[in-house]
Amino acid sequence: MPVRATTVRTAGRTPAVTRAGPVGWKRSPETLIATAARMKNPNNSTSVSAAMIARIPPAIYRRPSVGTLSPPARPVEDRLRGVSATPVTPRPAASVMLVRPAAGGLEILFLRRNPTLAFHGGYWVFPGGRIDAADAAPGAPDDEAAAARRAAVREAREEAGVEVTPESLAFAVHWTTPAVSPIRFATWFFVAPAPADRITVDGGEIHAHQWLRPADALARQAAGEIKLAAPTFALTTRMADFDDVETALAAVAAWPEERLLGDLLDVEGGQVALYHQDAAHGAGPRALDRPGPRHRLWMLESGWRYERAF
Repeated sequence: MPVRATTVRTAGRTPAVTRAGPVGWKRSPETLIATAARMKNPNNSTSVSAAMIARIPPAIYRRPSVGTLSPPARPVEDRLRGVSATPVTPRPAASVMLVRPAAGGLEILFLRRNPTLAFHGGYWVFPGGRIDAADAAPGAPDDEAAAARRAAVREAREEAGVEVTPESLAFAVHWTTPAVSPIRFATWFFVAPAPADRITVDGGEIHAHQWLRPADALARQAAGEIKLAAPTFALTTRMADFDDVETALAAVAAWPEERLLGDLLDVEGGQVALYHQDAAHGAGPRALDRPGPRHRLWMLESGWRYERAF
C-alpha cells in the first residue's frame, strides 16, 4: 500500500497533520505525541523522536471522513523533533475576549493568527499572549492575577489597537494546554466590553479580524471555515447563552474560579478532553460512560461539542 503524509479537512474538525502512513489514514500531532510517549523507548530516553513516531503501528490509524485536502503542512516528524516526553512547563499567558452589542445578541472579536506561527498558526483567537516581567503590578511583583490583567490590557492594545482597563476585565477561566503538547501555556482568560476604538491589526503576528456572534462562530468552525482552539471554542460556546453584553459580563463575573487542565484521550472518530469535574477524569477511556458529572470537550471528525453539567 502506498504511503504519504498529508493534511485532511473533515466536516466539523480542524485540519490534522498525518505522519507517513497508509494513504487516507491520519492522526493528529497531539495524538502522535501522546502515543509515542506511551511507547517503550529502548534507549530509556525521555525524548519523543521522529524514530519513535515512525514506529507507531499503522493498525492504530483511523480512516477520516471524506473531505477536501488542505494545503500541504510541514511533516509532523519535523514538528516533533526534540519534544520531551516529560511535560513542558507551561508559560503564563493572558487573553481577553472583547464583546460588543449586536442585533439579536452580542458579538465577539476574533483575530486570525499568522499561519506561519508555530503555536496555533492560522487559528482565530482572542487578543492575548505571554505575561512579561514588565506586566508585574507595581508593589506586587508576585501577584500573577494582577500581572495577567495588565498583560491582557497590553495584548489588546498591541494586537487589536484597542484600550481597555484592568478594572473592566471579568475573570472567566484559567486554562492550561494539555501535558502532551510540545508548546504549553497557562492562560488567564478574561471577558471585557469592547471600546468604540477602531480595530487595528499589525499584519505580522495578527493578519485579520472579524466580529462574530457566538452561534455564527461555532457554525463556521463546524463547517471547517475557521479554526478555534479548545478554550476559544469552549468560551464561545458558553457565551452563546447570553442575549446581551451586560447580562454576559454579570454572569461571567459570578462564575466560580476554575483552573482547567484537560486529560486528552483518543476515542472513535477523534479525541476528548476531560476536566477535573468530570466523573471519568483520570480514569481512562473505559470510564467515559461512567454515570456522574460531565465536563468534557469532544473533538470529533463529526463535530466538536462542549459538555458542562456538574
